[in-house]
Amino acid sequence: MKKKLASFLFLSSLSVSSAFASSDLKEDSWIIRARAIHVKTDINSRVSGLDGHVAATSNTIPELDFTRFFTKNIAAELILGTSKHDMYLKGSPALGDKTKLGSVKLLPPTLTLQYHLNPTGTFRPYVGSGVNYTFFYGTKTEGVVTKMKYNDGFGFALQAGLDYMISEKVSVNFDVKKIYLKTKVRANDAYTANAKLNPWLVGFGIGYHF
Repeated sequence: MKKKLASFLFLSSLSVSSAFASSDLKEDSWIIRARAIHVKTDINSRVSGLDGHVAATSNTIPELDFTRFFTKNIAAELILGTSKHDMYLKGSPALGDKTKLGSVKLLPPTLTLQYHLNPTGTFRPYVGSGVNYTFFYGTKTEGVVTKMKYNDGFGFALQAGLDYMISEKVSVNFDVKKIYLKTKVRANDAYTANAKLNPWLVGFGIGYHF
């Protein structure tokens, strides 16, 4: 997983750097934020060989993100954070209404290109879209499940947010992302589910501008 993460971050830095290469250096500025993110799962799946579907708990996590402007309005943001979710099989007549499958950790670095609508005002709304690559790791099994595998994969991200400046350098931030992500889940080498995870990421935090 470390090699895949390093590759993703390297490619992300190359794509951002190429965009910044032609920018006016006088416009360059950064925002570093610390957010609390609520990860709300929105899974849609069916399990082959069994009636029922996969479900996951939500979680609230700390997150760190970096935004760099290459014009007053255009910026790119990279977010880093990891979350843990308990996994269930729900609605299966054979195994019961709610069967715990164990837990898994997600590392979903997300790179978005943003447009900031009011970059010099007190209220600074923005919208964005980009790409996500989710790594699944730290898998634990429980009950009738002795082996679980989740496929890493790319997803598409949409974003909207607002920075409210409380001083020249510090802002309060509210941010919402929707990530469209698919994965294949395999249990006990016998049952598979093509799951659309599609989580919502709702964040609130503090940003430093420089």
